[in-house]
Amino acid sequence: MLTSGPSMTSSATSQDALHALLREVLPPQGGWSDEEYLWLTDRCSRLVEFTDGHVQELPMPTFTHQAVLLALYRLFHDYLTPRGGVAMVAALRMRIRGGKFREPDMLLLRDRSDSRCQDRYWLGADLVVEVVSPDDPDRDVVEKRADYAEARIPEYWIVDPRDETITVLALEGDAYVEHGAYGRGHAAASRLLDGFAADVAAVFDAPKAGA
Repeated sequence: MLTSGPSMTSSATSQDALHALLREVLPPQGGWSDEEYLWLTDRCSRLVEFTDGHVQELPMPTFTHQAVLLALYRLFHDYLTPRGGVAMVAALRMRIRGGKFREPDMLLLRDRSDSRCQDRYWLGADLVVEVVSPDDPDRDVVEKRADYAEARIPEYWIVDPRDETITVLALEGDAYVEHGAYGRGHAAASRLLDGFAADVAAVFDAPKAGA
């Protein structure tokens, strides 16, 4: 049986004191500034997003999530690199506007020298990808659809392991329209990237292949 000895008690007390200190010195929810959010995420290893003074911690990704994401990343990387573009995976912050930052699963630019490609965080992207998280699917399917439209991202891919579909959304005006919804037996095609397509089955079979 495990017992709570002096060292364990001391450690717990120290952690409690630290948490109390952090609650005292960190801004309350609703009171964060852009720079305070950036300061926090410069110093932690967690995925954290930011909206109008509120910070939100995202869940850690699963193996399936990462395998699917990396399978798709390799396809985008192989397409973009010889054309002078760049693809990056999380964690990399992207500014939606003043007061709002997201950390897409993947974000791409067709031109690596694009001024939006900043070192600390990007100022936008040509295409973003989210792999739907099981804890809160609406975050990727509904909320981020609105966020990326607000940021004027031309194309948004929603990759959903629940039904093994990839939905490609294209920005028209202030909102996205569905360019295509693709399942097994089909290739998800980009409207923005000429000739780019991803075999849906290969993407979702990646976890089984040990990708």
